[in-house]
Amino acid sequence: MRWLQRLLGGRRVQLDPERQQTLLREVQHRYGARAQIRFPEQVDAVTRMLNGDDGLVVAARIVGEAADEAHADLLAQAHDIHRRTGRRLLVHRRNYRPLWKEAGPALRWPLFALPSGFHPYAQVAAAVAVVGGGASRLDRVTDPAPVVTGVFELLDLTTAGWEYGRVRVDTDAAALAAGLISTAGQVLAAMDDPPRLPPAIRELMRRNNTLDVYDPTGPRVVDGINPGATMREILLA
Repeated sequence: MRWLQRLLGGRRVQLDPERQQTLLREVQHRYGARAQIRFPEQVDAVTRMLNGDDGLVVAARIVGEAADEAHADLLAQAHDIHRRTGRRLLVHRRNYRPLWKEAGPALRWPLFALPSGFHPYAQVAAAVAVVGGGASRLDRVTDPAPVVTGVFELLDLTTAGWEYGRVRVDTDAAALAAGLISTAGQVLAAMDDPPRLPPAIRELMRRNNTLDVYDPTGPRVVDGINPGATMREILLA
């Protein structure tokens, strides 16, 4: 693996697995839906906590775990639908959009119920920001390929949730999507051999729809977001 060769042949990176576990537990238990502070403040706090190489490893792990847990949840939902109705649904991690197009009303958006307790607008959004900020050194601490794959999976799920899963596009949701797009671009730019964009992302990039963004506490529209245009600007740069 090219990332491992670079790690072994370059400057030695000092990592502390025990500190990583401590950071992960603290981020997991102090923040999330039950925390008594707003999501943007949680993102700022967790981002500051996950500084340095150990923090970057933890951030990459949170991204991967969130993507893995969401996939497992959708598999379980598809299995339950098949058991109850006989209807078979394909759950494909590189492209969740066909699943949501076929069964959206019957599905629960998995990112609001991750078994780890990570919340998409708190710990996950912060982890995504840390990965993006550390993109240039990501390959010194881990393989960046599965990390960017997880970022794309979360972006696919986020936008599919808006379109098919009845997930409200508020400022917290828009901030997560913007962070995912930005981080994906930063990680791809830092890779020697970046992977191809997944089918779901390529489909979204062909669109030019601006969505209303709502205040999290009320019905007021406060902004707009055009995911396709933003993806084209950042991912095709």
